[in-house]
Amino acid sequence: QVQLVESGGGLVQPGGSLRLSCTASGRTFSSYAMGWFRQAPGEEREFVAAITWSAITTTYADSVRGRFTISRDNAKNTVYLQMNSLKPEDTAVYYCAARRTYMTSREWVNYDDWGQGTQVTVSS
Repeated sequence: QVQLVESGGGLVQPGGSLRLSCTASGRTFSSYAMGWFRQAPGEEREFVAAITWSAITTTYADSVRGRFTISRDNAKNTVYLQMNSLKPEDTAVYYCAARRTYMTSREWVNYDDWGQGTQVTVSS
C-alpha cells in the first residue's frame, strides 16, 4: 500500500493556472501507474489524466486535453498535474490515485490507493 498526499489546490480565476502535486510514501512508487481524477458536487468521479510508471505514456480526458499536463518525478515520489486555461467547469475535488501495475486506466475502480483530495475552485 502507498499513502498519497495531494497539495496545490485553491481558488483561481477563469483562464488561470494551478499545479497540483501528489507525493507518495513507499519504495515502490516508481513501479505504479498514477492517475488524477476529479469529482464535483452531485457528480460522479471522473477521469482526468494518467501516466505510466516510466512516464512514456500519458492519457487525458477529452475535456482537459491540451490544457492539462500530467508528469512525474520518481526520484521525488511525486506526480504533478499542471492545469492551464482553467474553466469554471474544472471546479471539483481533485484526487490522485495509484495503480499497482505499469499500465494506466481511465476507470477509477482499477486504482488501488487514493489521496484525500484537494479542492480546486475556478471562479471570478
